[in-house]
Amino acid sequence: MLKSKVSKFLRDINLLYVTDKVRFYVERFKNQKENNAFKKKHPNVVLPPDYLVYESFGMNYNNYFTNGIVSAKWMVEHFKNYTTLKDKKILDWGCGPGRIIRHLPEVVGNGCEYYGTDYNSKTIDWCSKNIEGINFNNNTLEAKLPYPDNYFDLLYGISIFTHLSEKMHYDWYAELHRVLKKDGFMFLTTQGENFIPKLTAKELDTYNANNLVVRGNVKEGHRTYSAFQPKGFMQNLFSNAIIADHIETKQESNEWRPQDIWVVKKK
Repeated sequence: MLKSKVSKFLRDINLLYVTDKVRFYVERFKNQKENNAFKKKHPNVVLPPDYLVYESFGMNYNNYFTNGIVSAKWMVEHFKNYTTLKDKKILDWGCGPGRIIRHLPEVVGNGCEYYGTDYNSKTIDWCSKNIEGINFNNNTLEAKLPYPDNYFDLLYGISIFTHLSEKMHYDWYAELHRVLKKDGFMFLTTQGENFIPKLTAKELDTYNANNLVVRGNVKEGHRTYSAFQPKGFMQNLFSNAIIADHIETKQESNEWRPQDIWVVKKK
C-alpha cells in the first residue's frame, strides 16, 4: 500500500517516468556481474539494447532470454488445450523485443507462421534486424493493424492490456477480434485478484464495482502506465465471444504476482 501511495505521488507530480528511468540504471548496475556472466556463457545469443530488455522483463539477460523460452513453452502448453498447433498463423500482440516470439519457431514448428507487432518503433526495428523467420510490424497506439479480416488462427498478448486505458481496451479488443479467424483463440493476461493488495482504498472501491482501475499520467502503453482488470469488466469486454477459460493462478511468492489468463474463442 505504501508503494502505491508513493507511486501515486510521483504520478501526480509527473516524476514517475523519470524515477523509472533512474531505476533502470540502478538495476543495470546491480545486474552487471550476472549479465556479463550470461554473455560469456552464451556468446551467440543476440540481445536487445539494455533499456528494451528492461522494459520487457527487467534488467536481467537470463530472465529475458531463458525465461522467454520458459514462457513460450508455458503458453504453447496452454494452446494445446484448445487447438492443434500445425500450419497456424500466430500473432504476438505487443511483442516487445521478441522475448517470447523469438523462441516459438523452435518450440512449435509444424509449419506455423509467426507475426509480431508493437507500438515501440525501436523495438520493432531491433526485432526486424535481429530475429529471422518472423514478420514484424510497427503499429501505433491507435487500434489499427495492417492485417486482413479473419487472418490469424491464434493471437496472444502477455501483459498488454495492463498498460492501456479503458477506451483502448475496447478499441484494441475490437481490432484483435477483427483479425482473428472464426473459431480462433486469443490468449491474454491481465492484473486480477492477485493485485488487489497493491490497490489503494479508492481504487479498490472502483475495482469491486467491476470497473477498470487505471494509473495513468504517464505515456500510455509504457511500463509505468498500469491497469487492473476485475472479472466483470473483462466478461463485458468479451461479450461478443466465448470465454473458453479464465485461469487465476494462486500467488505463492511475494516476489511474483501471477496475472489472470483469459482464453477467448471467436464465434
